[in-house]
Amino acid sequence: MTVRAAQYRWLRAFPWLWLVLAIPAVPMILGHALGGADAADLLHPSGEMSVRMMIVAMVAGPLGRLFGTRFRALRWLLARRRAFGVAAFGYALLHLVFYIFDMQTLKAMLDEIGAPGIWTGWLALVLMLPPAITSNEKAMRALKAGWKKVQWLVFPTALFTVIHWGLLFYEWGPALVHIAPVVLLHVALFVKSSLRKLRMSA
Repeated sequence: MTVRAAQYRWLRAFPWLWLVLAIPAVPMILGHALGGADAADLLHPSGEMSVRMMIVAMVAGPLGRLFGTRFRALRWLLARRRAFGVAAFGYALLHLVFYIFDMQTLKAMLDEIGAPGIWTGWLALVLMLPPAITSNEKAMRALKAGWKKVQWLVFPTALFTVIHWGLLFYEWGPALVHIAPVVLLHVALFVKSSLRKLRMSA
């Protein structure tokens, strides 16, 4: 079975994956619903979970190009990377819901939308929307070659997400640590490609 075919087989054969990906959201939602946690306290964990899901989805492709598909765990990840991407969008929406509860009014939200730490978060969410809604086989067939261009929006999404995180929570270190695997893998791919070209030209 090809990796592409496996990307859709998991949806039918492994519905448990959605349950696993949803587990971190349960204590957040229950904590707020039962009054044990303020919405403001849940902004960081929901946003951080969105970033983590996004990074898992983003590292799958580079890992596959670096090491091939001979490792079973990597084949598993490649076949399910879009699930992690959709989960990242789901946690971003949960992050938004907690933000709305925290701000309480539209006026309060509009008053601070011009702040760099806020508009970067809104922009990241908007950029995340097209890849999320096109992460299915029907969209792939409809968009054809354009589908990959849509999916490349995850890179500016990740960039603005890191900026949003750093400016809003003043945690540049953790934000950069989260994005580091993506950066390092792409550097490794660049080095690998450069070395191949040098060998071919020698």
